[in-house]
Amino acid sequence: MAESSVDASVTQTNEEQKSVLAKDNEGDSRKQSGIPLSRKVCYAVGGAPYQMTANAKGFFMQIFLLDVVQMNAFHVSLILFLGRAWDAISDPLVGYIVSNSGKTRFGKLIPWLVFTTPFGVLSYIMMWFTPQDTMSPAFSFSWYFTMCCLFDTFMSCYHVPYSSLNMFLGGDQKDRDSATGYRMGVEVFATLAGAAIQGQIVGVYHAKKAHACSQMNHSGQALQNISSPLTDTLHNTRRAYVIAAVIFGALYLLCCLVLFLGVKEQLAPLSTLDRIRIPYISGMKMVVKHTPYVRLVFGFLFASLAFQMAQGNFALFCTHAAGLGAYFQHLVLILLTAASLSTPLWQTLLMKLGKKTTIFIGLAIYAPTLIIIASVHSNLPLYIFMSILAGSSLAALYLLPWSMLPDVVDDFKVKNPTCKDLEPMFYSCYVFFNKFGGGMSVGISTMALYFAGYKPGACRHNPEVITTLRVLFAPVPIALLLVGMVLFYFYPINEARRLQIQKELKEAVTRDEDLAGNGVCL
Repeated sequence: MAESSVDASVTQTNEEQKSVLAKDNEGDSRKQSGIPLSRKVCYAVGGAPYQMTANAKGFFMQIFLLDVVQMNAFHVSLILFLGRAWDAISDPLVGYIVSNSGKTRFGKLIPWLVFTTPFGVLSYIMMWFTPQDTMSPAFSFSWYFTMCCLFDTFMSCYHVPYSSLNMFLGGDQKDRDSATGYRMGVEVFATLAGAAIQGQIVGVYHAKKAHACSQMNHSGQALQNISSPLTDTLHNTRRAYVIAAVIFGALYLLCCLVLFLGVKEQLAPLSTLDRIRIPYISGMKMVVKHTPYVRLVFGFLFASLAFQMAQGNFALFCTHAAGLGAYFQHLVLILLTAASLSTPLWQTLLMKLGKKTTIFIGLAIYAPTLIIIASVHSNLPLYIFMSILAGSSLAALYLLPWSMLPDVVDDFKVKNPTCKDLEPMFYSCYVFFNKFGGGMSVGISTMALYFAGYKPGACRHNPEVITTLRVLFAPVPIALLLVGMVLFYFYPINEARRLQIQKELKEAVTRDEDLAGNGVCL
């Protein structure tokens, strides 16, 4: 019996030594090879569906429900706010469920993306579909609220694992930053492509309505005299929104396929890609008590809230306050083209100046552009120039916070080396606050328009509505942006601390291998 026990102990020791050697070899391989370019590109392509659909919702959902579905502004505000609230709440829950799921032959995260994609595509198309020409307020509210919640739930099941996948691509911190740069470049381009598709398909009908309303305003005709052209335009507009949704759904499927075929999950330092070992509440407490994470998240929340407040009101502002309703889809394309082209510039600056300094430069550009746009009426060349500057600032918001988040996760790992596989919870809470900011922005905006007297489908609005649009487009976003910049100022991870984290992480990995990964997360 004693000899058998000794033999078993020796065998177990040998197995542990082999496991440690395998880990060392795997780590050396990652350091030597980094992340292959093909994997970076396929990973980046996987981020396109979220940005295409999110920006289509951000730019067009409010005007779609108000002027195409012709829903009451109060009900629109409820759909946009409660839908985003549900979306935000579902993200941490999805993050925990993903963290608590086991590893399959295809990995731990990628199966979530693949199996939820068909449901996400179907619900997205239904979200832009008008079941009947005339609907009761109760049925209209129920249909669009349900479809929004379904789509947001399935998109959470896609986007939370996808965001966490950045930590499991292999390579070191510089490789992950490079992959994030590729991802943000593709996402901004996807946003541009999505706006081009949506804008060109549905924008022509919005322009026709704006032209009909302009004729009425100049000629003094009664609305009844042009009701037939407006009715025909409305039917065509509804059909155009469905066509755009079908095209987006096909691209959604294609991008998911590229990600599945081109990316294989790799182990990250101090991670096992296995089930988490602590309850949901305990994990959430540890995540939200990590000071760098809290400051980064809330800085991102207020900055994102500022951008989404202006973005959500841009179509209505151009249509009703600036007198450029026929051009707003072109201004959106210009803004997003500038964002796409300036992403490599911000990537270069963050490598030279550091992430914290670069995000201050990027966000500081946004406030003057909003002030000038809100102060000038019907000056298309000036709007084009300001849209270019705003797009450049938008690229900084796309890139920098997502590039800073892996540093925060590594900092947490260094300070809590026994708490493993919490990456999906970090990323899900990050997405939660971004979506919560979006829900707050559109909900508050639409509610403000409701109290100002906004009339769905109307060609002319009272001065209170115009003033409300101007306030929502510039002063409110600027105030929110300043709060976000203050929070980023107190963000503790600068370049010196980031380099120290990487050194401490390597030491922690060595200690963890010596202990064979044992330990209790406290």
